[in-house]
Amino acid sequence: MTEDVKTGTTILGLVCKDGVVIATERRATMGTLIAHKATKKLYKIDDHLAMATAGLVGDLQILARYLSAEANLYRLKRDTQMPVQSAATLMSNILNQRKFYPYYVQLILGGWDAAGGHVYSLDAAGGAIPDKYTSGGSGSPYVFGVLEDSFRDDMTANEGVDLAIRAVTAAMGRDSASGNGIDVAIINDKEFKIITEDEVKKRLQKLGK
Repeated sequence: MTEDVKTGTTILGLVCKDGVVIATERRATMGTLIAHKATKKLYKIDDHLAMATAGLVGDLQILARYLSAEANLYRLKRDTQMPVQSAATLMSNILNQRKFYPYYVQLILGGWDAAGGHVYSLDAAGGAIPDKYTSGGSGSPYVFGVLEDSFRDDMTANEGVDLAIRAVTAAMGRDSASGNGIDVAIINDKEFKIITEDEVKKRLQKLGK
């Protein structure tokens, strides 16, 4: 990406033993201007699948609509939900087709299917990399510092929410392009749950943040 189209954001996803946690902050920037303070960066694609987004807002919104439509069609045709790997592969193909005139995005796809929890990091050229945890956007170096130090394979989703909140808070404290609140979702075999703003505040107080 060229310097003039880079946008600031913090997004993350991590796989816990009983669920997947996806988190973002809410600030949208245009250079040094805070353009929006309540930007949607966490999209529910289906009941088992979420996408966290960093990049140009128009590109992000249309890609979320594309994937949501394809996930709905998959479920209608096959009477089952689209596997997370299939969703990542589909989005990878969409991005790769435009690599010479790209969508200026960085995406995290996360969800839960018959094989368990999954998180994928996708780049603008269509690369799709699965991992136990990942982060994107300008705040990602600070997030990775927290995750590298504290992530455990046996974490519960509840512990993962606290870790995600800690990590995004660390990024907001050091990255001027990240801020104005935190959105968090838990996805497991039973539900897609958005953590309320009040619950996030209570967890922050408990964490001493």
